[in-house]
Amino acid sequence: MTKKERVAFIIDKLEELYPHPAIPLDHKDAYTMLIAVLLSAQCTDKRVNLITPLLFEKADNPKSMVRLSIGEIQEIIRPCGLSPAKAKAIHGLSEILLAKHHGQVPDTFEELEHLPGVGHKTASVIMTQVFDKPAFPVDTHIHRLMHRWHLSNGKSVEQTEKDARRLFPEELWNKLHLQIIYFGREYCPARGHVIEQCPICSKI
Repeated sequence: MTKKERVAFIIDKLEELYPHPAIPLDHKDAYTMLIAVLLSAQCTDKRVNLITPLLFEKADNPKSMVRLSIGEIQEIIRPCGLSPAKAKAIHGLSEILLAKHHGQVPDTFEELEHLPGVGHKTASVIMTQVFDKPAFPVDTHIHRLMHRWHLSNGKSVEQTEKDARRLFPEELWNKLHLQIIYFGREYCPARGHVIEQCPICSKI
């Protein structure tokens, strides 16, 4: 298979397996999604979805969040790991949203990446999953699979993102990044991966 043929095969197979991929983090609006994505750093989506209802019961908007102390936020989100830094970021970004954005989550990369705790990947997730703007967030699954599928050299997340954006049609990015994540979890894990049983790796 040429690289072009591999890309076409991957797109078709992922569409066959995951025609309607759901957003894995529970949320009700842009703000709760932003907090959930921030909490998901080095934490499973499953655990985040257990913790966010406890946090959002006390504060599900910037105004309510800044009324909580950083310590109170930290206590609630402790199971997600990195709780001191995440609590400080959640409190800080909530203050900035109130002061500079009328309490609303901005919809540009530049403004999002200026918020505490929000890097390029988090901003990309918000842009694609909340605002439906073209972006290709690269998590550990996508980074691993792009390398396994010989579509990127795997040297950096930044390079993987560039390669994904170059190889896949822009109109598919928002859906495709979710499809790859689900595929990575179900068929193509980091450990215990059996190539012969993998619907993509066994064919390319």
